[in-house]
Amino acid sequence: MDFELSDEHRMIQETVRDFCETEIEPIAQEIEEEHRFPEEIFDQLADLDMMGVPISEEYGGLGGDTLMYSLVAEEIGRVSGSVGLSYVAHISLASKPIELFGTEEQKERWLRPLAEGEHMGGWALTEPGSGSDASDMDTTAEKREASDSEPERGSVAAEKDGDEWVLNGTKQFITNASEAGSVLVKAVTDPDAGYGGISTFIVDPREDDGFEVTTVWDKMGLNASPTCEIQLENVRLPEDRLLGEEGDGWEQTKKTLDGGRISIAALSTGLAQGAYDHAKEYSQEREQFGQPISEFDAIRDKLVDMHRKIERARLLTHQAATTYDQGEPVTRESALAKLDASEAAREVAEDAVQVLGGYGYTTDFAPQRFYRDAKLMEIGEGTSEIQHLVIGRELGL
Repeated sequence: MDFELSDEHRMIQETVRDFCETEIEPIAQEIEEEHRFPEEIFDQLADLDMMGVPISEEYGGLGGDTLMYSLVAEEIGRVSGSVGLSYVAHISLASKPIELFGTEEQKERWLRPLAEGEHMGGWALTEPGSGSDASDMDTTAEKREASDSEPERGSVAAEKDGDEWVLNGTKQFITNASEAGSVLVKAVTDPDAGYGGISTFIVDPREDDGFEVTTVWDKMGLNASPTCEIQLENVRLPEDRLLGEEGDGWEQTKKTLDGGRISIAALSTGLAQGAYDHAKEYSQEREQFGQPISEFDAIRDKLVDMHRKIERARLLTHQAATTYDQGEPVTRESALAKLDASEAAREVAEDAVQVLGGYGYTTDFAPQRFYRDAKLMEIGEGTSEIQHLVIGRELGL
């Protein structure tokens, strides 16, 4: 398979790399320590037309392919896992499903402001009790009979029969929810239909009553990217907030995750590359016993292994992105890329800390941040264990 980058791909890659090095890298540790979502960075990414890279120009996007989007995600991850995580969640989870499954009216109303960077987006699947069994959800969406009066809080009612859905439930570990202008929420519309009873709804956190961010989690890493618990209490939505058809939610989820895992693979590759870059630079400057430590076999071999893992992860990511762009089934490729790249990110970041020794354990140097950030890559968008399950099924095992 040909992974040759076009001139346009390279131009976008270089533009984003320059931006990341000048605007994001200098504040990367600061925003982590402050637990601050860097809104100004995303405004600048919007000015660069990067907030909708793989979204059609018709709806305000750049019109690029998945390979181009992967390059952008990798470059951002190379300097900040937090910015990278919020970025890929915004595109792969919050924007792309509207392009894939939405009506023309929904694309114009909800996709365009996402692609143009007017606001961030979120995607709410996971619940406190679901974890890896994401289909086991308690959040419900029900049609209610007409009511002439406003329902009291704690009751469930709709103004018009058949016109509205009422959502109730709790969603957990939702990226960007506290900053989002729209969130795609998965809910059960038919409790007796199994996977076919799940649907997707577009919720406006700023306008829809009953939507509340109840927790923004303090985490081991990625603290400049908000991870939230949200409560939905009698959130009343008109019928045009249903994305696709009723009962399509689980099939939409699987297709969304095929693309989302590619973005996590790209982000993981960037994290690994960033950690490696810092370790390599340090090893060539740090001297022990009269020579740079990069000249010692133990350090040189470690750096070579780090480089090998990054190159492998990048190739698998580009293969998955290219397969996706060709319109071919990509479940195996995306799961394989996500599994390999996420584990490579954690292993490379850990080795980077080791190369720096005691300095690597301090916040004055970046490897500790990459190490903490990388761990989530093995959990989000399906754990490594789930990726083994997915790949095994694809292999007929």
